[in-house]
Amino acid sequence: MRAFRLPGVYPPQRDTWLLAEVLSQEVLTPTTRVLDICAGTGAVGLTACRAGAVQVTAVDVSRRALINAWINARIHRWPLRLRRGDLIEPVRNELFDVIVANPPYVPAGSDRLPTGGAARGWDAGRDGRAVLDRLCVQGPEVLADGGRLFIVQSALSGVEKTIAMLEEQGLRAEVVRRTELPFGPVLSGRRAMLVARGVIRPDQCIEELAVIKASRM
Repeated sequence: MRAFRLPGVYPPQRDTWLLAEVLSQEVLTPTTRVLDICAGTGAVGLTACRAGAVQVTAVDVSRRALINAWINARIHRWPLRLRRGDLIEPVRNELFDVIVANPPYVPAGSDRLPTGGAARGWDAGRDGRAVLDRLCVQGPEVLADGGRLFIVQSALSGVEKTIAMLEEQGLRAEVVRRTELPFGPVLSGRRAMLVARGVIRPDQCIEELAVIKASRM
């Protein structure tokens, strides 16, 4: 699925499409309530629409991202409910059967998160977990019984910690998809910093992405 992108909105990349591929293999019906957190262009939420869901909500803290998602929904003529806010705040009183999230997860130079621009889509504090940790706690709060939560992230940001945190919330968590890809411009530009911190090897140029599935039984 092609996705139109406004300047300053996180572009759909391999992590976006990896999450969309996993979602497309789930059974979605008109009664399946889907939540797309950190929606960006809306590409993953619209994948749910294409798969048969009609109750799809896209949440993003960026007004520009939500405008972008609205444009893509109009282009494809699929229903997409838009809510602006931080993670689950706009939908805290609701429950969802399927939650998908492609949060920022790239280790940055400081713990200060960007308040605008494209870097908001990837910068996630020194350890890359500034958003992931909150998502692991908040996501299960709006997950219905029998529901599934899917998160895509880099192995550089601690996949095992994500699994442990989700299990602490009473979910059963596992990695359901992995892939490797060469460093993009952001990681390449931070190579020296990541090597100095011991996050990557001096000769490392490959990043592993993982999709984690957490289920409420």
